[in-house]
Formats: sequence, structure tokens, C-alpha cells
Amino acid sequence: MGAERRAAGSGARWARPSYGALASAPAPTPSLRPESLRRFASAGLPFAPARTRRPCAPRCSHPRAPGREDAEQGLLRAGAGAATSRRCRMAAEPQPSSLSYRTTGSTCLHPLSELLGIPLDQVNFVACQLVALFAAFWFRIYLRPGKTSSDVRHVVATIFGIYFVIFCFGWYSVHLFVLVLLCYAIMATASASNIHRYSFFVAMGYLTICHISRIYIFHYGILTTDFSGPLMIVTQKITTLAFQLHDGLGRRAEDLSAEQHQLAIKVKPSFLEYLSYLLNFMSVIAGPCNNFKDYVAFIEGKDIHMKLLEVNWKQKGFHSLPDPSPTGAVIHKLCITLVSLLLFLTLTKTFPVTCLVDDWFVHKASFPARLCYLYVVMQASKPKYYFAWTLADAVNNAAGFGFSGVDKNGNFCWDLLSNLNIWKIETATSFKMYLENWNIQTATWLKCVCYERVPWYPTVLTFILSALWHGVYPGYYFTFLTGILVTLAARAVHVLLFAHHKSPDNTISANETTS
Repeated sequence: MGAERRAAGSGARWARPSYGALASAPAPTPSLRPESLRRFASAGLPFAPARTRRPCAPRCSHPRAPGREDAEQGLLRAGAGAATSRRCRMAAEPQPSSLSYRTTGSTCLHPLSELLGIPLDQVNFVACQLVALFAAFWFRIYLRPGKTSSDVRHVVATIFGIYFVIFCFGWYSVHLFVLVLLCYAIMATASASNIHRYSFFVAMGYLTICHISRIYIFHYGILTTDFSGPLMIVTQKITTLAFQLHDGLGRRAEDLSAEQHQLAIKVKPSFLEYLSYLLNFMSVIAGPCNNFKDYVAFIEGKDIHMKLLEVNWKQKGFHSLPDPSPTGAVIHKLCITLVSLLLFLTLTKTFPVTCLVDDWFVHKASFPARLCYLYVVMQASKPKYYFAWTLADAVNNAAGFGFSGVDKNGNFCWDLLSNLNIWKIETATSFKMYLENWNIQTATWLKCVCYERVPWYPTVLTFILSALWHGVYPGYYFTFLTGILVTLAARAVHVLLFAHHKSPDNTISANETTS
């Protein structure tokens, strides 16, 4: 009954449609008995409606009873409506299709994926991050800089990182290794005056090709956890390193800003340092991007003392530098991670994002209803990013990386690598405030490689680079190109509102014009 059968003489098709196809497939005739279908099938004879009793007679030769056509159309419309309403409900439930099993990495956690109803690629991602968290504690306690050489710490961090990438993404991780090795060859052979250009175009070009192939060739969806995430992080690190090498080896000190001078690299890193910086297990899966000098100082055990000396710790009456512990910061961030995970699992099942592209929702729902639901869905999607970025920050802190100094109250801060400020995001009063606290390390990267360096239209080019880095979906370009207009408009309004606040020389202050 479920298979399609074609009539040999009349060409009539008989099938049992699913609920999703009721609007297009012909409804089966209720009076046709299953045993007659089996008899005709076994004899190789054509099917016909039971009411005709003549197998060869075409269906259209018999007129319908009055009102029958209207009744059938009503049933079809009811079936189609039921199918549409089911789709939104079923979108939040784990589907028994092959998509939930799709991954190029390890499949050993597939039973756990089925038990939780979460796609295997996401299960692998979270599992690697949790293992990385425990490995980070072990790394900080048993491979301390005082008792372990820097080379050993580099090797261990790199091996763990490579294993996690292969576990999550399988043979797709080759793309990561190819880009890393290709850009090392550029770094080793290119001149200091061109190293940043070659590295930037090769890294961004390779990333763009991979974005195109994963979407239009391999058909990975936007919600898929795949190799493009680590590739985006590595692209950030490669270009950051290249520009900082250019600052240290190819530019004069007087041409650099204070921040560029502080982060400039005077000596090209060794191959081991290069691999460890790009592929260490603390940040290879989910980031965040960080500066090469900060990472090397962490591996060598100098980062905390450097940050304390920056605030003149000894001048505050202390004769020795303390050794701040990240345990409190890690516990705090893990609590945020747990709450974010619970919110994500709850809200995404209640407000599935797939309903936004449902046919009925797009064509039948009113514009205010679609707009309100879009806002709710976007709010429900944010805990996913809160979870991933806060967990990545906690992993780095657990390893002892991420100390940023002392705040105005004398408390130790572990937010050097923090990627977001949840409170300021949720209470943002301007577009600028929102951007400054969302994906902080990516904003820092965009400032380092684009905004501070391009001679014209820095805001426009920075938004275009951000869209290109994110991917090739048209929605990215629509969002970021719209962001250009919003940013410029907000800046103009800000200047107008604060125009009466003049500096002593009767000009608007620099902070107001650049906000």
C-alpha cells in the first residue's frame, strides 16, 4: 500500500501519500479493498477503483457525486494544514534522519547522541571541550613552567589540540593543517614588508573557498558544527601573527601606535612555537583568538608577572609578586556555562528556528507575528554562544592562561580572553555598546588587521571583512552591510546629541566623534 504502482493500461497512479504530501498527491479511494490491490498486483493487472468493477475504464469517465469534489478538497486542505502545524512542533524534536548522525569525525559517541537527541557533531564538540577542561587543570598543575621546559609544554599542548581536531572533524581537519603549513612557508620565506599581505590573502582566500565548498558542494547547513569553526579561528591567528611580525620587522617604531608597539614581534617564531600557538588544545576548537606574545609568555610562565608589573604591584607595598589562582574564575564561568546550556536546550525546543522557513509561516503568518517570533528565536539562540564562548574561556583559565591584571578594587581579573560580557549585551543601550561586548576577540582582530590599517573607509571595509570571514550566506552580507548604515547613523546622532559638550578649544572631543 505504501509503494507507488502504475496502471499498465490507463496510466493511473495509486499511492499512499504521507502527511507532508497530502496537498499534492491524489487521495486513495476508501472503497478499494486491500485484498483486491494484492490480487491485482500478483496478477500484474492494472488497478482501478472498486466502484467501476472494470479495470480498464479510466477514472474520468465516471462523474463524481454532487459535493464529493468539495469534500475531497476540504480533506486535502485539512491534511496540508495539519502537516504544516506538525512541522513546527517536530522541528524541536530529534529527527530519526541521517542528518543527526552526520559527522566526519569520530562516531564512538553515537549512542550518547541518540540517547540525548542531539546531533553527533555537537556531542563531539562538547565532549572535546569537557576533556580539554580536565586536561587544562592537569596541564597547569603537573606541567608548571617552573618544573617543565617550554618545549615540553608546547609539544603537549599541540598534540592534544591535533587529536581534538581529528576526533571532531576527521579527514576534514586536513584543511586546517594545510592552511597552517602553507602560511608557515609564507612566514619563513616572505619579506617583512610583504608577509602580512601574503598571509592575509592566502588565509582569507582558503577560508572563503572552504566556506563555498561546505555550503554549495557538501551541503552543510548553518547549524552544523563542522571544520569551518576552527578554520576561522586559525585564520584570525595567522593574520594576527603576520601583521604583528610586519610591525616588528618591517615598520619603524615611530610609525606604530602604542598598542602595536607593545604587541610587535621582533623575531620570527620557531616551527614548534608556531604550531603550538595555532593548534593548542585550549583554543583550537572554539577559540578565542589571542596575541602571540601573550601565549608565549603564558607557556614560559611570565604572563602573570608581566601583568602585575604593568600595574606597579611592588609600588603598592608588596615585596613579592603573588601567584593568582584561576580556580574561582573557572568555577564562576562554569556556572554561567551550565545555566546557558539549560536555557539553550529549553528555549530551542520551545522556539525552533526551523519554523522561520516553514511555508505556512512565510506565506500565511502576518508580518508582526513573523517579526515577533524572529526576535524571540534570536534571543533563544544566544545562550548557545554564551555556552560555547564561556566554556572556551574557562578552559584557557583552567590552564592558567587569561590573566589580565588587577581591577580598580585590587581584585585579580581573568578576562584577557573573554569573548563576551553577557550583562552588558542584555542591557545594551546602543548598537556600539552591543558590538563592543559581543564576540570581543573577533572585534579586536578586525581592529588589528583592518580598521587601524586601511587608509580609506575603515568602517565599511571592516564590516565587509567581518561578513567575508563569517561565510558566504547572503544573510551575513545583508546583516553587516546594514550594520554599516546603523553604525554611521548612530555616530552622526551621537555627535549631534553631544555637540553642546565642547572641549576647551571649542571642538568636539575625539571620544565622541569615534564612538
